[in-house]
Amino acid sequence: MSFDRRITPVRADLADEKLRGQVEAERFTIGTAKRVVAPFSPLHRHPSREAPVDTQAIFGEAVTVYDEHEGWAWVQLQDDGYVGYLPSAVLGEPGPQATHKIAAIRTFIYPSPNLKLPHTDLLTMNSKVAIVGTEGDYAQMADGGWLYAPHLASIDARETDYVSVAERFLHTPYLWGGKTSLGIDCSGLAQTVLTAAGIKAPRDSDMQEQQLGTAIEVKPDLSGLKRGDLVFWKGHVGLMMDATNFIHATGHTMTVMIEPLSVAEERIRRTSYGPISSIKRFV
Repeated sequence: MSFDRRITPVRADLADEKLRGQVEAERFTIGTAKRVVAPFSPLHRHPSREAPVDTQAIFGEAVTVYDEHEGWAWVQLQDDGYVGYLPSAVLGEPGPQATHKIAAIRTFIYPSPNLKLPHTDLLTMNSKVAIVGTEGDYAQMADGGWLYAPHLASIDARETDYVSVAERFLHTPYLWGGKTSLGIDCSGLAQTVLTAAGIKAPRDSDMQEQQLGTAIEVKPDLSGLKRGDLVFWKGHVGLMMDATNFIHATGHTMTVMIEPLSVAEERIRRTSYGPISSIKRFV
Protein backbone atom coordinates (compact mmCIF):
# COMPACT_ATOMS: atom_id res chain seq x y z
CA MET A 1 0.00 0.00 0.00
CA SER A 2 1.39 3.40 -0.92
CA PHE A 3 1.18 6.43 1.35
CA ASP A 4 1.80 10.13 0.85
CA ARG A 5 4.99 10.82 2.81
CA ARG A 6 3.86 14.41 3.44
CA ILE A 7 0.95 13.36 5.65
CA THR A 8 1.85 9.83 6.80
CA PRO A 9 3.80 9.53 10.07
CA VAL A 10 5.90 6.49 9.25
CA ARG A 11 9.63 5.82 9.25
CA ALA A 12 11.47 2.50 9.09
CA ASP A 13 11.96 2.57 12.85
CA LEU A 14 8.76 4.26 14.02
CA ALA A 15 5.15 4.93 13.03
CA ASP A 16 1.90 6.23 14.44
CA GLU A 17 0.00 3.57 16.38
CA LYS A 18 -3.01 4.28 14.15
CA LEU A 19 -1.04 2.83 11.23
CA ARG A 20 -0.38 -0.53 12.89
CA GLY A 21 -1.30 -3.26 10.46
CA GLN A 22 -1.05 -0.89 7.50
CA VAL A 23 2.68 -0.14 7.49
CA GLU A 24 5.85 -1.85 8.64
CA ALA A 25 7.93 -0.23 11.38
CA GLU A 26 10.13 -1.39 14.22
CA ARG A 27 7.79 0.12 16.78
CA PHE A 28 4.61 2.18 17.06
CA THR A 29 3.62 5.07 19.32
CA ILE A 30 0.59 7.24 20.01
CA GLY A 31 2.88 10.25 20.39
CA THR A 32 2.68 13.21 22.74
CA ALA A 33 0.52 16.31 22.36
CA LYS A 34 2.44 19.59 22.13
CA ARG A 35 1.86 22.98 20.52
CA VAL A 36 3.97 25.52 18.68
CA VAL A 37 5.14 28.31 20.99
CA ALA A 38 7.37 30.16 18.51
CA PRO A 39 5.76 32.71 16.14
CA PHE A 40 6.39 30.27 13.28
CA SER A 41 8.90 27.60 12.37
CA PRO A 42 9.89 25.78 9.18
CA LEU A 43 8.88 22.12 9.04
CA HIS A 44 11.89 20.31 7.58
CA ARG A 45 11.91 17.06 5.65
CA HIS A 46 14.89 15.83 7.67
CA PRO A 47 16.31 16.83 11.09
CA SER A 48 18.62 19.52 9.74
CA ARG A 49 18.33 23.26 9.17
CA GLU A 50 19.74 22.64 5.69
CA ALA A 51 17.02 20.10 4.82
CA PRO A 52 14.19 21.05 2.43
CA VAL A 53 11.25 22.93 3.98
CA ASP A 54 7.78 21.60 3.22
CA THR A 55 5.70 24.11 5.18
CA GLN A 56 5.64 26.24 8.32
CA ALA A 57 4.03 25.61 11.68
CA ILE A 58 2.57 28.70 13.36
CA PHE A 59 1.99 29.78 16.93
CA GLY A 60 -0.65 27.84 18.83
CA GLU A 61 -0.79 25.02 16.29
CA ALA A 62 -1.32 21.60 17.86
CA VAL A 63 1.19 18.90 16.98
CA THR A 64 1.73 15.27 17.84
CA VAL A 65 5.35 14.51 18.71
CA TYR A 66 6.40 10.96 17.85
CA ASP A 67 10.12 11.23 18.57
CA GLU A 68 12.72 13.70 19.85
CA HIS A 69 16.45 13.37 19.29
CA GLU A 70 19.35 15.80 19.49
CA GLY A 71 17.17 18.91 19.49
CA TRP A 72 14.75 17.81 16.77
CA ALA A 73 11.16 16.61 17.08
CA TRP A 74 9.49 14.39 14.50
CA VAL A 75 5.90 15.63 14.43
CA GLN A 76 2.57 15.73 12.67
CA LEU A 77 0.75 19.05 12.44
CA GLN A 78 -2.84 18.54 13.49
CA ASP A 79 -4.43 21.20 11.27
CA ASP A 80 -3.36 19.81 7.89
CA GLY A 81 -1.63 16.54 8.81
CA TYR A 82 1.82 17.48 7.55
CA VAL A 83 4.70 15.39 8.89
CA GLY A 84 8.29 16.53 9.39
CA TYR A 85 10.88 17.84 11.77
CA LEU A 86 10.71 20.91 14.01
CA PRO A 87 13.34 22.15 16.44
CA SER A 88 12.29 20.89 19.87
CA ALA A 89 12.77 24.42 21.21
CA VAL A 90 9.72 25.73 19.32
CA LEU A 91 7.37 23.30 21.11
CA GLY A 92 5.66 23.59 24.48
CA GLU A 93 2.90 22.00 26.47
CA PRO A 94 -0.64 22.17 25.05
CA GLY A 95 -1.58 24.93 27.51
CA PRO A 96 -5.02 26.49 27.90
CA GLN A 97 -7.62 26.22 25.16
CA ALA A 98 -7.29 28.94 22.51
CA THR A 99 -10.00 31.59 22.71
CA HIS A 100 -8.92 33.81 19.82
CA LYS A 101 -6.91 33.85 16.62
CA ILE A 102 -4.91 36.53 14.85
CA ALA A 103 -7.07 38.17 12.18
CA ALA A 104 -4.50 40.71 10.93
CA ILE A 105 -1.79 39.50 8.57
CA ARG A 106 0.61 40.01 11.51
CA THR A 107 0.63 41.73 14.87
CA PHE A 108 3.18 42.52 17.56
CA ILE A 109 3.47 41.20 21.10
CA TYR A 110 4.19 43.86 23.74
CA PRO A 111 5.44 43.39 27.32
CA SER A 112 2.55 45.51 28.59
CA PRO A 113 -0.46 47.33 27.05
CA ASN A 114 1.60 50.20 25.64
CA LEU A 115 2.37 50.60 21.95
CA LYS A 116 5.40 52.77 22.73
CA LEU A 117 7.29 49.91 24.36
CA PRO A 118 9.63 47.72 22.29
CA HIS A 119 7.76 44.72 20.96
CA THR A 120 8.97 41.31 22.08
CA ASP A 121 7.82 39.28 19.08
CA LEU A 122 5.16 39.03 16.41
CA LEU A 123 2.38 36.63 15.47
CA THR A 124 0.94 35.87 12.06
CA MET A 125 -2.58 35.36 10.71
CA ASN A 126 -4.47 32.32 12.05
CA SER A 127 -2.16 31.93 15.06
CA LYS A 128 -4.20 30.63 17.99
CA VAL A 129 -3.98 32.36 21.38
CA ALA A 130 -5.60 32.08 24.79
CA ILE A 131 -6.66 35.49 26.10
CA VAL A 132 -6.99 35.89 29.86
CA GLY A 133 -7.76 39.60 30.24
CA THR A 134 -8.05 42.98 28.60
CA GLU A 135 -6.96 46.53 29.33
CA GLY A 136 -8.13 49.27 27.02
CA ASP A 137 -7.35 48.29 23.44
CA TYR A 138 -5.06 45.44 24.48
CA ALA A 139 -5.55 41.78 25.32
CA GLN A 140 -3.28 39.71 27.53
CA MET A 141 -2.19 36.23 26.45
CA ALA A 142 -1.97 33.33 28.85
CA ASP A 143 1.60 32.90 27.60
CA GLY A 144 2.39 36.43 28.74
CA GLY A 145 2.55 39.49 26.56
CA TRP A 146 -0.11 41.79 25.18
CA LEU A 147 -1.72 42.05 21.76
CA TYR A 148 -3.64 44.87 20.09
CA ALA A 149 -7.18 43.58 20.57
CA PRO A 150 -8.64 44.79 17.22
CA HIS A 151 -6.15 42.45 15.50
CA LEU A 152 -7.88 39.48 17.16
CA ALA A 153 -11.00 37.52 16.29
CA SER A 154 -12.81 34.87 18.28
CA ILE A 155 -11.51 31.39 17.58
CA ASP A 156 -14.67 30.47 15.65
CA ALA A 157 -14.92 33.71 13.63
CA ARG A 158 -15.02 33.37 9.84
CA GLU A 159 -13.95 35.86 7.18
CA THR A 160 -16.79 36.36 4.69
CA ASP A 161 -14.57 37.02 1.64
CA TYR A 162 -11.34 35.05 1.44
CA VAL A 163 -10.23 36.91 -1.69
CA SER A 164 -10.18 40.16 0.29
CA VAL A 165 -7.94 38.35 2.79
CA ALA A 166 -5.60 37.38 -0.05
CA GLU A 167 -5.46 41.03 -1.14
CA ARG A 168 -3.97 41.93 2.26
CA PHE A 169 -0.95 39.81 1.33
CA LEU A 170 -0.27 41.79 -1.86
CA HIS A 171 3.51 42.33 -2.36
CA THR A 172 4.42 39.78 0.33
CA PRO A 173 7.70 38.12 -0.71
CA TYR A 174 7.47 34.67 -2.23
CA LEU A 175 8.95 31.97 0.02
CA TRP A 176 8.84 28.26 -0.72
CA GLY A 177 6.96 26.57 2.13
CA GLY A 178 5.96 29.94 3.61
CA LYS A 179 2.64 30.65 5.30
CA THR A 180 3.14 34.14 6.75
CA SER A 181 3.14 37.77 5.64
CA LEU A 182 6.94 37.67 5.85
CA GLY A 183 7.04 35.07 3.09
CA ILE A 184 4.45 32.83 1.47
CA ASP A 185 4.06 30.43 -1.45
CA CYS A 186 1.11 29.85 -3.77
CA SER A 187 -0.58 27.02 -1.88
CA GLY A 188 0.33 28.60 1.45
CA LEU A 189 -1.58 31.72 0.40
CA ALA A 190 -4.59 29.67 -0.65
CA GLN A 191 -4.57 27.60 2.54
CA THR A 192 -4.11 30.64 4.78
CA VAL A 193 -6.97 32.68 3.35
CA LEU A 194 -9.34 29.72 3.14
CA THR A 195 -8.56 28.84 6.76
CA ALA A 196 -9.40 32.42 7.77
CA ALA A 197 -12.77 31.88 6.09
CA GLY A 198 -13.38 28.64 7.98
CA ILE A 199 -12.71 26.40 4.98
CA LYS A 200 -10.44 23.49 5.86
CA ALA A 201 -7.79 23.26 3.18
CA PRO A 202 -4.87 20.88 2.67
CA ARG A 203 -1.37 22.31 2.32
CA ASP A 204 -0.18 21.67 -1.23
CA SER A 205 -1.75 22.65 -4.54
CA ASP A 206 -2.16 19.06 -5.76
CA MET A 207 -4.10 18.17 -2.59
CA GLN A 208 -6.14 21.37 -2.87
CA GLU A 209 -7.01 20.61 -6.47
CA GLN A 210 -8.18 17.12 -5.53
CA GLN A 211 -10.13 18.03 -2.40
CA LEU A 212 -11.52 21.56 -2.71
CA GLY A 213 -14.56 22.86 -4.52
CA THR A 214 -16.33 21.66 -7.65
CA ALA A 215 -14.65 21.63 -11.04
CA ILE A 216 -16.00 24.03 -13.65
CA GLU A 217 -15.31 24.11 -17.37
CA VAL A 218 -12.02 25.68 -18.45
CA LYS A 219 -13.10 27.61 -21.55
CA PRO A 220 -10.50 28.45 -24.22
CA ASP A 221 -11.11 32.17 -23.74
CA LEU A 222 -11.10 31.80 -19.91
CA SER A 223 -14.58 33.31 -19.68
CA GLY A 224 -17.24 32.53 -17.12
CA LEU A 225 -15.02 32.91 -14.07
CA LYS A 226 -15.92 34.74 -10.88
CA ARG A 227 -14.42 35.99 -7.65
CA GLY A 228 -13.18 33.18 -5.45
CA ASP A 229 -12.56 30.59 -8.16
CA LEU A 230 -9.34 28.62 -7.60
CA VAL A 231 -7.20 28.20 -10.71
CA PHE A 232 -4.76 25.27 -10.78
CA TRP A 233 -1.78 24.25 -12.84
CA LYS A 234 0.36 21.23 -12.11
CA GLY A 235 2.18 22.66 -9.08
CA HIS A 236 0.58 26.11 -8.89
CA VAL A 237 -2.61 27.77 -7.65
CA GLY A 238 -4.13 31.22 -7.45
CA LEU A 239 -7.46 32.93 -6.81
CA MET A 240 -9.70 34.90 -9.13
CA MET A 241 -10.46 38.43 -7.94
CA ASP A 242 -13.16 38.93 -10.56
CA ALA A 243 -13.91 37.60 -14.05
CA THR A 244 -10.46 38.47 -15.41
CA ASN A 245 -7.95 39.33 -12.69
CA PHE A 246 -6.00 36.84 -10.64
CA ILE A 247 -3.95 36.98 -7.40
CA HIS A 248 -1.19 34.52 -6.61
CA ALA A 249 2.18 34.09 -4.92
CA THR A 250 4.64 33.51 -7.72
CA GLY A 251 8.32 32.92 -8.30
CA HIS A 252 7.95 34.99 -11.47
CA THR A 253 8.18 38.22 -9.46
CA MET A 254 8.98 36.59 -6.08
CA THR A 255 5.91 38.32 -4.64
CA VAL A 256 2.18 38.04 -4.22
CA MET A 257 0.91 39.84 -7.30
CA ILE A 258 -2.25 40.63 -9.26
CA GLU A 259 -2.40 40.22 -13.03
CA PRO A 260 -4.93 39.30 -15.71
CA LEU A 261 -5.42 35.54 -15.75
CA SER A 262 -4.92 35.51 -19.51
CA VAL A 263 -1.43 37.00 -19.08
CA ALA A 264 -0.51 34.56 -16.32
CA GLU A 265 -1.90 31.60 -18.27
CA GLU A 266 0.08 32.43 -21.40
CA ARG A 267 3.32 32.76 -19.42
CA ILE A 268 2.82 29.74 -17.15
CA ARG A 269 1.73 27.48 -20.01
CA ARG A 270 5.23 27.82 -21.49
CA THR A 271 6.87 26.61 -18.28
CA SER A 272 7.06 23.16 -16.70
CA TYR A 273 3.66 23.84 -15.07
CA GLY A 274 1.97 23.59 -18.47
CA PRO A 275 -1.66 24.61 -19.14
CA ILE A 276 -4.37 25.16 -16.54
CA SER A 277 -5.28 21.75 -15.15
CA SER A 278 -8.57 22.72 -13.49
CA ILE A 279 -10.66 25.53 -12.06
CA LYS A 280 -12.53 24.81 -8.83
CA ARG A 281 -15.46 26.73 -7.37
CA PHE A 282 -17.17 26.61 -3.97
CA VAL A 283 -20.88 26.32 -4.67
